[in-house]
This record gives sequence, C-alpha cells and structure tokens, in this order.
Amino acid sequence: MKQFRRRTRICILSLLFLSVFAPILLLYESKGFIEDLSSFKGRRDLPKLNLVKQEEDEGFREPILNVYKDVNVDPLVSFGSQDVDNKSDEPIIGKNTDFIEQNEGDSDVKGNNGQSQEEKMLLSPGRKGEIGRATLEHDQGRRAMDKKIKEMKDQLIRAKAYLTFAIPANNAHLIKELRLRIKELERAMGDVTKDSDLSKRAVQRMRAMEVSLQKAGRIYPDCCGMVKKLRAMTNNAEEMVRVQKEQETFLIQLAGRTTPKGLHCLSMRLTAEYFALKPEERELPSNPDVLVRNSTDLYHFAVFSDNVLASAVVVASTISTAKEPGKIVFHVVTDSLNFAAFSMWFLFLHPPGKATVQIHNMDNFDWLSTKYNPPNTQGHESQDPRYTCALNHLRFYLPHIFPTLDKILLLDHDVVVQKDLTSLWRVNMMGKVNGAVNTCQGHDPAFRRMDLLINFSDPIVATAFTNQPCTWGFGVNLFDMREWRKRNLTTLYNKYLQLGKKRPIWKAGSLPLGWLTFYNQTMDLERKWHVHGLGYHSGIKQEDIEKAAIIHYDGVMKPWLDIGIEKYKTYWRNHVKYDHPYLQQCNIA
Repeated sequence: MKQFRRRTRICILSLLFLSVFAPILLLYESKGFIEDLSSFKGRRDLPKLNLVKQEEDEGFREPILNVYKDVNVDPLVSFGSQDVDNKSDEPIIGKNTDFIEQNEGDSDVKGNNGQSQEEKMLLSPGRKGEIGRATLEHDQGRRAMDKKIKEMKDQLIRAKAYLTFAIPANNAHLIKELRLRIKELERAMGDVTKDSDLSKRAVQRMRAMEVSLQKAGRIYPDCCGMVKKLRAMTNNAEEMVRVQKEQETFLIQLAGRTTPKGLHCLSMRLTAEYFALKPEERELPSNPDVLVRNSTDLYHFAVFSDNVLASAVVVASTISTAKEPGKIVFHVVTDSLNFAAFSMWFLFLHPPGKATVQIHNMDNFDWLSTKYNPPNTQGHESQDPRYTCALNHLRFYLPHIFPTLDKILLLDHDVVVQKDLTSLWRVNMMGKVNGAVNTCQGHDPAFRRMDLLINFSDPIVATAFTNQPCTWGFGVNLFDMREWRKRNLTTLYNKYLQLGKKRPIWKAGSLPLGWLTFYNQTMDLERKWHVHGLGYHSGIKQEDIEKAAIIHYDGVMKPWLDIGIEKYKTYWRNHVKYDHPYLQQCNIA
C-alpha cells in the first residue's frame, strides 16, 4: 500500500513539473517564429507575388553570380521630367516618347495594335545612338552611380529576397542578423551616390553584409527557388512600372487637351469686359486697304486659335522682331465663344501699335456651309478635340477666307517668332503651293513616316501616292494663294475629308489630310526658319534654338501648361505681360 501511494505521488509531481516547464520550452522554441510574424505588422498592402505559380513549371537559366556588375548603356530617354511632354513635359522612356510627339498642330497618332511602326523605327540601332547622344547632352549634370554603391544596392536586394523565404528550423538568429545588416547598410548609405562620399563605416557595413549573405547562401542552397523568387519580384516590379507609365501617358494626354483654370478665367473676364461696353463701343475698327490684292507692301499672317494668351504671344513676338511693323497684318480666326475675348484683348486692351490685327469669327463664314461641307470630323474614330476642332481644318479654306490675298504665312498658336520674317515673302516658290520645312528619315527625331497616318493599303491611296522619305508639318507654312486657287486644292481636300469618313484612308488630325492635299505641291524651306519639337523633345540643341527664326512647341507639353518642358518656357514667357491685372487676378504666372 505504501509503495502504491509513493508511485502516485511521483506521477503527480511529474505531471506538475511538465505543466510548469513545458510552456517555457515551447515559448523558447517558437521565439524566432513569433519574431518573424512581428515583421508583418502593418503590411496589409503588400502586393502578392502571384507570378511564382505561373512560372513553377517553366525552366529557368542559372542566375548570374555578380549581378551588380552591370554594363552602362546609353539611355533612351527623350524627356527627363516631364517631361512629358511630353511631348512633361515625362522621364519618358522608350515608347512613352511617342505620345509626346505631335501632329505639327495636332497630336501625333499612334497605332493601337501592339508596337506601332513608329516605335520600331525609334528603336532601330541608328535611332538609339542618336537619341542616346541627345540624352547625354541633356543629362551631363547627372552624377553617375559608382561601383560600391551598386554593390550595396545589390546586397540589399539579395538580403530582402532571403527574408521572403520560409524560415528553416533553428535559423532565427540568421533572420535577425539579416534584418540588422539591412538597417545598418541603409543607414550608412543614406543619399550618397558616389563612392568618394562613402565613409569607412559604410564600407565596413558592406563587408559585414557580404559575410551574412554568404551564411544565408549556405543555409539556403536552393538556387532554383531563389531564381523563381527573384524573377517573380522582377516581373511584379515591371508590371507596376508598366501600369505607372500607362497612367502617366493618360494624365499627360488629359492635361494637354484641357484648358487650364487660369486661361479659362482670363477668357471669361475679357468676355465680361467686352459685353460691358456700350454697343457702339464694340464696333471694331476696319481698314479695307489691308485686304487689297495689289497691296504688295503688306505682310499677311494668319492664326487659327481659341487660346487668347497663346495668340497674343504669337502676335507680340512677330511684331517685336519685325523691321517694319507698320506693314504687318495679322488675321486671327477664332470661334464665336472666344470672339469677344480676342476682340477685347487685341483691339481695346493691347492694340498692336503700328501693326494691324483683324479678328474673324468663323461662324460668320456663311459660304462654308453652302459651298462645302462643314470641316468637322466628329464621325471619325478620334474623340480628341484637338483633332475634331473645326479651327484645325479651316486652314484648308484660306483662299476662300481671304479671296483677295496672293500670299500668306500661316502660324500655329504655339510658336514664338525670334527674327524678322518679311524675307520669306521674297522666297521663290517655284510654282509650288505650300512652303514648309521638311523632316527626313534618319536626320530628324521629329520625322514621321506617311504610312503611320495614311493607309497605303487602300487602293485609292496606293495608286495616287507613294511613301515619301521626307515629310513636313504644320506650324509655319507659306502659301501661294494664286497657285492654290489655280489647282483648286480646297475641293481636293474636301474630297479626301469625306472619303476618310467612309473608309479608313487616314487617321485623325489635319496633318495626313495636308499630306494628301499638298502632295507634290510643297517646297522645302531652309531649316533656319522653323525649329520644332519643344513640346515633346528635351534634347534640342541650344544653338539650334537661338539660330531659329521660329520655334515651335508642337506636342502636348505646351509652354502655358504645368507639364511643359521648363527650360524652354523662357522663350515664351518673355512675351507674356504677367503684370497685367487680368493675368494676376487669374493667377497666371
């Protein structure tokens, strides 16, 4: 009996001992697991690497050991932001430069099925070197990242990759060590970008990290798993970059096609002031002598625009650089919505001095709806107002808008004139209708092939046209109105306009219609007259801009937008009167 009681006591004491010390042992063994779980606090928004499952059954190549020893290559960056423009100004890399390039008065149009032909042309070997050289000139002040900095960044990536693996038993100490090394290395690097700025402590941290990574490499010998994890991380990062680029493209296009709040405010204030005048005070001064056909002493300019501030810069820069401003005649054509604002600005608040400015309302062209179909493309595939705006297509009706003029210079509202232009009227047109600066393949980054905007697979187009190695754009165009009338090119334009609504022979915009209408009717002007690309290309040489008679902000990155390329805005801002009360009240600065 005594022996039975003794055994009972021993069992009870054993159970009591286990109940006390077992939780302590379990807590000690699971300490590493608990510590690892603490690292996930507040990380509910981490992206799931769901790409690993998709690649499990695929073969992978053996990873390169020294991944930090990369080779420096010429970057294909057209705009270092945005620039983006955009062409903002975004950096806009590779195919993002395409949406910034524009239709020389309209926006450039890309193909929708995969990579467009323009992208393939931009990514050809010759184009890579050309864009790379332009980018190197633009980014000379950017500091290069040195070798040790690259090694440290590579170590951080490798250490974080190890931490994402499942923790083997009894390796909690290694996880602690890697986390500590990551914090130390990040703190030692800071914002340093050159090896010469690194402290001795940072180099010591780098060596300590390398030792820890070697330990992890011995514990985690599964190279195939590491490759899969790194590939998944890379694919996830690339997908995020792609989505960001698409968002950037959309936002820049949206910013380019909308009216800034300040410009809308300015137009509303000018319109209110105009209608506050008495009816007899609204009468515009008329000078019929400026429209006389034989008045060869006058130089006529035409601008089609709904932007009063942009048109004011065109007029002011042209008059300020003219040797004989008294012979300058500007014909500004706008719509009825902006007619009052234009009239108030040019004729009452800022008269052009010795020059003459005439404001024309396109809604008063009664002959347009009776003799021709209205020039709109609302039935076309594009919904962009820059393509469908009637003002962009009214340029093809110049001989009918000004029936008594023999020669006229058409300017877009996004240009700035830097030199006297009157010598253009003495250029021999050699029987051609249109005088413009050509861009040729392989020589100009702004070159756009005709087959990008015109469907040469259509039999009508294929029989009448060939894909030219050189093309031209709107923005600065000298027109011989007598030759235009003789060849009846407005009727030809209207024919292609209506044909394009029935079958896809051209993409949206007025540029492809201009190529069709003035085919074999364009004379090449000297390049000094027109330098374009300031609205999407940040690599234009300073000397080319200074020598140019006219600089053109074609692209979505206009100088009056926040996304405009900052270093080019000075030329435009020099002709804006920011001290005007209306501009200050509308916060235009």
